[in-house]
Amino acid sequence: MEWVTEPDGRIVNYKLEGETLFRRIADVYVAYFYNTVVTYIPFHFIRLGYLRLFGAKIGKGTAINRGTGVWSIQYIVIGNNVSIGFRCLLDARAGIAIGDDVVIASDTQIIAGGHDINHPNFVPAPNPPDPIVIDDHVWIGSRAMVLPSLIGRGAVVAAHSVVNKEVPPFAIVGGVPAKVIGERNK
Repeated sequence: MEWVTEPDGRIVNYKLEGETLFRRIADVYVAYFYNTVVTYIPFHFIRLGYLRLFGAKIGKGTAINRGTGVWSIQYIVIGNNVSIGFRCLLDARAGIAIGDDVVIASDTQIIAGGHDINHPNFVPAPNPPDPIVIDDHVWIGSRAMVLPSLIGRGAVVAAHSVVNKEVPPFAIVGGVPAKVIGERNK
C-alpha cells in the first residue's frame, strides 16, 4: 500500500499495487450489487456463481446463506464443504482464507484490515495488512467477530466472542477478547 499525501504531509488517499481508479470503482459496485440484490436471491448456485465470477475462490459443497454481505470479493478464498450462516459479513480488504469443513454461524462478522487509530484521518492501516486465516474443521458460533488472526484447525469460537489473536488448534475460545476456555478432543 502506498500513501498519497499533500505537500504538507497530510495523507489524503492510498493506492494498492496494480489497482486503478476503474478497478476500485468496479469492485465497489460489484460488491454493492451483491450486497443489495444477489445476496437475497434464494439459490446458493446464483450467489456462489456471482462471487466466483468476480474473483472469489470457492470450493465444492459450500453454502453462503442469504443476507451475507461481502466486500473485496477478489480477496476471498473458501474451501470445500463450508457453511456460512445468514446475515454474516465477510470484509476481505486484507484477505480472508477459510479452510475445508468450516461452520460459521449466523450474524458472524469476519473483518480483515483496519484503520490507523493514531492518524487524525483514520486512514486504512497497511502495517501489518494481516489476513484472516481460518483452518479446517473450525466452528464459529453466532454473532462472533473475527479480526485479523489465525484460527487453528479444529478450534471452536463461542458465540459473541471477539477473536483478535491466534487461536491454537483444537482450542475452545470465548469472551471479549477471546481467551482459551477449553480444548476439544483430538
